[in-house]
Amino acid sequence: MLGHRFTEYIPNPKQEGSDFDKLLDIFLQLVVITAGDVSEALAWLNNLINQYNLSSGGYGMGDFIEDLKGKGYISDQTPDGKFEITAKSEQQIRTSALEEIFGKLKKSRKGDHRTNFGGLGDEPTTDKREYQFGDTLEQLSMTDSLRNAQINHGLDNFMMTEHDLEVVENEYKTQTSTVLMIDISHSMILYGEDRITPAKKVAMALAELITKKYPKDTLDIIVFGNDAWQIEIKDLPYLQVGPYHTNTVAGLELSMDLLRRRKNANKQIFMITDGKPTCLKQGIKYYKNSFGLDPKIINKTLNLAKQCHKLKIPVTTFMIASDPYLKQFVREFTQVNHGNAYYSSLKGLGDLVFEDYRRNRRKKF
Repeated sequence: MLGHRFTEYIPNPKQEGSDFDKLLDIFLQLVVITAGDVSEALAWLNNLINQYNLSSGGYGMGDFIEDLKGKGYISDQTPDGKFEITAKSEQQIRTSALEEIFGKLKKSRKGDHRTNFGGLGDEPTTDKREYQFGDTLEQLSMTDSLRNAQINHGLDNFMMTEHDLEVVENEYKTQTSTVLMIDISHSMILYGEDRITPAKKVAMALAELITKKYPKDTLDIIVFGNDAWQIEIKDLPYLQVGPYHTNTVAGLELSMDLLRRRKNANKQIFMITDGKPTCLKQGIKYYKNSFGLDPKIINKTLNLAKQCHKLKIPVTTFMIASDPYLKQFVREFTQVNHGNAYYSSLKGLGDLVFEDYRRNRRKKF
């Protein structure tokens, strides 16, 4: 037998993406960075095309804009003729975020997220066991049962008894309600680092993952600055940082209100932030301390962490900073809530969110 011969792989030029497809990927990334400002994204893209010669074969920026309109990615039908992205673009942005952050799901079944409890469930596993009273016919593994009968009784006097039967073990799929809190205080764009764009991408990827893979799960997204409010998934590309302080208390209170309405047993809060609580609302006034770690604000925040624990709502904090003075607060917050905390770089944020989501779906809180 000759075996296998390996030669240099030469890709088929026809399989490579067109100029439009290549530019579309960049354009959608820029739309997220510019918070949905199509004109600004196109201006940046035009500079990139001229600087790096991104298009070829006479395909120019004007052709790309016409294709965007013709294929339904942007529209200029507003009263002032200003470009806006369409629902198709919003969907494509979420899909791109999913592929970018959770692309490894296509290569693995690890993301199926089940509990560790066997029995009458939704999904068959590779595990098998002896038949027990109450097992259904649908659970029987006929191939394994017939093999056992042949081994135990022989072919000449073939028979099958209860002790020959094997069944396929099933697993329960859990339903989980998640609230994702995103910090939009001013510090998310300070110090020369854009922290809000990765946070938006993670939120869009998580939303797309749940929508496609776990349709019975729920995801609510809230943003918090001086106040906290709920946003729709379709609003994520347009999310911007404001001149806000960090009112973590308002974010937690709104998260708890949303989760109280959910009937699922498993509930959790994911909080993406880069700083300490610096704001508290008292009536119609705001109590602020930009220097942070104010006992008045911290104590209220810790009290809410304790309330979440009593309601069996773990809070996972993704701190996009590793300042020593923040770690003490996050550590205390996590201990009170019995939750989890990560000090994440922007690059690894998506993986951490996914891994914690997957792990928590196995639990019964």
